[in-house]
Amino acid sequence: MGSNRWLRNSFVYLLVIIGVLVIFYTLLPSFGNRNEIPLTTVVKMAENNEVREIIVDGRKLTVIPRLTSRTGPDRFSSRVGENGDVLDILIQNGVQVGPPTGVEVTFKGSTGLGSFLGLLLNFLPLIFFGGLILFMMRQAQGSNNQTLSFGRSRARMMPFNRPGVSFADVAGVEEAKSELQEVVEFLKFPERFLSLGARIPKGVLLVGQPGTGKTLLARAVAGEAGVPFFHISGSEFVEMFVGVGAARVRDLFEQAKRNAPCIVFVDEIDAVGRHRGAGLGGGHDEREQTLNQILVEMDGFETNTNIIVIAATNRPDILDPALLRPGRFDRRVTLDLPDIQGRVAILKVHAAGKPLAPEVTMESLARETPGFSGADLSNLVNEAAILAARANKKTIQMAEFEEAVDRIIAGPERKSRVISPREKEMTAYHEAGHALVAHVLPNADRVHKISIVSRGNMGGHTSLLPDEDRYLWTRNQFYDMIAVMMGGRVAEQLIFDEITTGASNDLERATKVALSMIKRYGMSEALGPRTFGKREELVFLGREISEERDYGDRVAEEIDEEVKDMIHMAYTRAKDILVTNKPQLVQLSEYLIEHETITGDSLGRLFEDGGLGGEDPGAPAIPPEPTPPYAPASPQQPMPQPTPAPSLTSTSDPAPAGDGDA
Repeated sequence: MGSNRWLRNSFVYLLVIIGVLVIFYTLLPSFGNRNEIPLTTVVKMAENNEVREIIVDGRKLTVIPRLTSRTGPDRFSSRVGENGDVLDILIQNGVQVGPPTGVEVTFKGSTGLGSFLGLLLNFLPLIFFGGLILFMMRQAQGSNNQTLSFGRSRARMMPFNRPGVSFADVAGVEEAKSELQEVVEFLKFPERFLSLGARIPKGVLLVGQPGTGKTLLARAVAGEAGVPFFHISGSEFVEMFVGVGAARVRDLFEQAKRNAPCIVFVDEIDAVGRHRGAGLGGGHDEREQTLNQILVEMDGFETNTNIIVIAATNRPDILDPALLRPGRFDRRVTLDLPDIQGRVAILKVHAAGKPLAPEVTMESLARETPGFSGADLSNLVNEAAILAARANKKTIQMAEFEEAVDRIIAGPERKSRVISPREKEMTAYHEAGHALVAHVLPNADRVHKISIVSRGNMGGHTSLLPDEDRYLWTRNQFYDMIAVMMGGRVAEQLIFDEITTGASNDLERATKVALSMIKRYGMSEALGPRTFGKREELVFLGREISEERDYGDRVAEEIDEEVKDMIHMAYTRAKDILVTNKPQLVQLSEYLIEHETITGDSLGRLFEDGGLGGEDPGAPAIPPEPTPPYAPASPQQPMPQPTPAPSLTSTSDPAPAGDGDA
């Protein structure tokens, strides 16, 4: 097969070279006739008896000189006018014509074949360029990688006999694996299900946050199913030409029908599956035409029971309802962020085959990485291996993993950043204030690490880790969270009688949490258990643009007062704690100034030596925690968290006005 293709390509290249040479000689006749001389010179040579023979071929003359009387080329070329006769011209100039002493004139007759060849030679450039264009178009139609193959699908087929990813390589999503394992069994043993009247699902929609393993699961299905597997991205359907997307969808399913039973995987289907009627082009938007074709192919007038479509997206809220109904996507598999057991399993998969130090345990790493996705954990192990190789170590130690966690969360250390002693002292007291308040409050997360090393836009950060995975938040936990955020600003004002811009991110996040408690979770005593405002967003753009107010100005003022009271109460609680434990605040800050980072056992001993307990002696009374006025979110739309990373409190050092935290 390869040799035939090589011979065919070589023959094409040879034809191209010959055509170029013919065109070159045709368009540049003087290149092949360097010895062409004017007709007057030929007549002059004949008068001097220097010409032995003249061969007449139409208007072209071939002059053969007498070599005895002249040195040089053995023949010349010349041309006669359209109405000129060589014999008349020679006789008029007194040249003797005919042998033995005169010039011999020979006429070369033009046959029909010669005329045809001449005509063909004249049209040869046009024929050549036409053939070249035809060849390019044929090549474009026969390959899906060429520019002119607009209507052909860009899907790549993965052979079922190629070894790839299996379910053993996927960890932390056991429920999703079991759902897709049934799809594999449908394809391998269809008679088991058909005998009971079960219908093979037509589509499976993988939904989850970025990095949770949707594409990895699809690759595992491809490796386990044992059938042809087509994979394509949603953005590959649509280009600048109208109708291309629908044509590619048709071509994709035609290929799938020829290879049935098979699996078609569409990654990022939200690129073409958005709500119809929301695009910039109205009902004639190209994406909508592509979506209409997908809807028809998946469940239209013709039914295909041997093609299973698997799609992945992290935006199920913007998909068209017609795409989500049973009959098109019969199953929706949700991939959440892994819990602690899932993180342990994922870390074991990625750490397999890597030399780890004895003190490294996957359980301790899993406890330090709440909220990490599978992609984050993979990056964590890789970063730790890179750091160990950079230090010329033979094994990956716990110090490399700790540094890798900080690099992923906050960025690499900014060692070149010059900080004045006063700014370093302010940063130390700021972070110590966060840590002490978190250590004292009963509903705050455990303090894991304090650092005043500059990373990214942050001058320091305090890491708080929960003792267990959390899916619901209580009102008292929110109260303590806001108080911890106020701890840095309170420490600055208590020690230096000054406030800085270092708490800008703390204030922003505290305000956001307070607003969420009042407007989304109904946790305000004054306003009661109700929500305020409806978020509006453009489906086509996929981002929130405004909030529709369903309350009046008086209620808006009450909301502002409630936010102010919540933050003021948290500020007062943090201030009472730090005033009571001021010696411990100074001790912790001085240790930070000297060592820059405190973690693990050193932090525990420092808290114990400082005589810090877990009670809040100066905290004002908080109403008893009521039953949450909201129900758990449905599986299709998980409850939004009030903060992006509640297990980590990050603050920046004092910076010029306007700078905040990353």
